[in-house]
Parts: sequence; structure tokens; C-alpha cells
Amino acid sequence: MTDTTSTALPRTLSPSLFLFSILYGGMVVLAGVLGNKQVALGSWLAVEAGIFAFLLLVALSSAVSELHGQSVANRLVLWGFVPLVLSIMLTALVLALPASPEMQPERLAAFDMILGQSPRLMAAGIVAYGTSQFLNVTIFSRLRGSVGTDTSTWLAIRGAIASALSQIVDTLLFVTIAFYGVFPIANLMGGQMLAKVALSVLVIPFVITGLVALGRNLDAKTAG
Repeated sequence: MTDTTSTALPRTLSPSLFLFSILYGGMVVLAGVLGNKQVALGSWLAVEAGIFAFLLLVALSSAVSELHGQSVANRLVLWGFVPLVLSIMLTALVLALPASPEMQPERLAAFDMILGQSPRLMAAGIVAYGTSQFLNVTIFSRLRGSVGTDTSTWLAIRGAIASALSQIVDTLLFVTIAFYGVFPIANLMGGQMLAKVALSVLVIPFVITGLVALGRNLDAKTAG
């Protein structure tokens, strides 16, 4: 007898999975670009701006796990490598092509400085992305309770826990791979961890519950 149970993505994507997949692919690429700016959170903490796009990745993968299951969320994370790697390859191609002589030198210098990341930084981003996102989906899914106990409050709590733990691992991997031996990394690592944990607790629960509510609403309209 043929097993009809499959962990593959459905042939026809639901509206929520279609929307979240598009947003996920965009955030994978955008995170690396935004990371070139340091932003101040108050007067005592500075973080790289890519953290905001990366936390959206966490929220999106958690929402997909909640709505469509852990295996589909893991596939979303896996497919996220495609836009990530393609964007790196396309950026390398553009950097290698000669600039137009009409391009202003200061604009060219700024372009090269922002997008000319070293192979070490690229490798750090790829490793940190994959490890932390798969970890987030795993923790979020494992914390799911029974139907009777899995309330919206518990949804928010396990989203915060999974996000905080996965972002600690993300910071450890990225900062170590990218900057170990270049300069002392303890302060940078501590600041990034503090910011990511704080945002995971204060912001991510609301984002995840909002995305899940939006996804259920979109899918219910289609089913109706």
C-alpha cells in the first residue's frame, strides 16, 4: 500500500505559505545589506541593523511551523539558502565587472565598501543562518503543547524562547567565524546577544502571533 503521508511542500501553496515564503526570501537577502549600518538602541547599546531582518526570518519560520508543520518550516529554511547564495554570487559578479567611467568615484567607492564583503564574512553569514534558523524551528516545534494547552499566550512564549536561544547561537557562530583573531570579540558578542535576546522577548511574541493570525485569516478565506 502506498504511503500517502508526505513531508513535501504542497503542490498548491496556501495563501499564507505563499506570502510568507516571498517575505522570507526577501529578508534573507536584505539582512546582509542592512547589516552594514550600526543603529543605536538607546544611549547604551548599538547593534547592526541586519538584526531586524533576521528576527523577521525567525518569526516567519516559526509562523510557518505553527500553520503548516515543522517539516514545511524546515524546507522553507533550506530553500532560503537559494536566494542567499544567489545574491552572494550576483554581488560578486557585479563587483568584478568594470564600472562605467561615468560613475562618480565616491559612489563607486561606497558601493564597493558596502557590498564587498570578505569570503570570511559570507561564510559566517551562511553558517549562522542555517544553524540558527533550523534550531529555532526545532525548539519552537518541540515546545508545542497539546491542542488544549497551546493557547496564543503559549504561542508567544515559545516563540520568544526559541528566538532567544537560536539568536544566541547565531551570534556565537557569526561573530566567532567572522571576527575571531581580527580583534577582541567579547564586547561585540555580548552586546549582540543582549540586543537579540531583548528583542526576542519584547518584540518577537507579538510578531509571531500577528503572523499566525494573518496566516489563518488568509487560509480561511481561501477555504471558504
